Amino acid sequence: MIRNRKQAFVLTDKINDPLDLYEHLPFQIAVVSNLLQLNRDLAIREIVELDPRELRVILNIGSYMPIKAADIAYQSRLDSYTISRAVKVLKNLKMIDVMQDESNKKVKFLVLTDTGKAVYQQLCEVINRRTKILEAAINEDEKALLMELLAKIEDKAESMLAATAIKELEKGRTIPADQKEIIRWSKRG
Repeated sequence: MIRNRKQAFVLTDKINDPLDLYEHLPFQIAVVSNLLQLNRDLAIREIVELDPRELRVILNIGSYMPIKAADIAYQSRLDSYTISRAVKVLKNLKMIDVMQDESNKKVKFLVLTDTGKAVYQQLCEVINRRTKILEAAINEDEKALLMELLAKIEDKAESMLAATAIKELEKGRTIPADQKEIIRWSKRG
């Protein structure tokens, strides 16, 4: 299949040494990620019309509640602004609640409401069906290897981005909040 697309999209001769996107690992991972976005699946849309960020957040809350927004950001590698926006949408839809920690009133945990739990359960059913179909393309050994390789790539990407952000700070430059989060995630990992 990729060979057919490579033949259809011939590298340009208008630029020296063009990037071959079919051989570029980060680009190919992004392509697969784009295809797997939950909101592209009509079965998911029948359950709920949410953007990818809200879907990621509701899945994190349902899987790990009670959970702090900062932990969702770390687990999903989404910046805190994206998490905050998703939380606001989900709260307005009455799918989640915010609970204060009894021992530290500054700490807030996110939990699903009954409505959120019902949506989460339906999402899990569809996601589990999708997973079985997708995993049929590989065997158990290949899946284990893929998961190991993805973890290595994630670790390397995080350390690469953190190193770049740290170099900018060392030069006395200001970096955006998302880059500061990447540094924190790198230290946490």
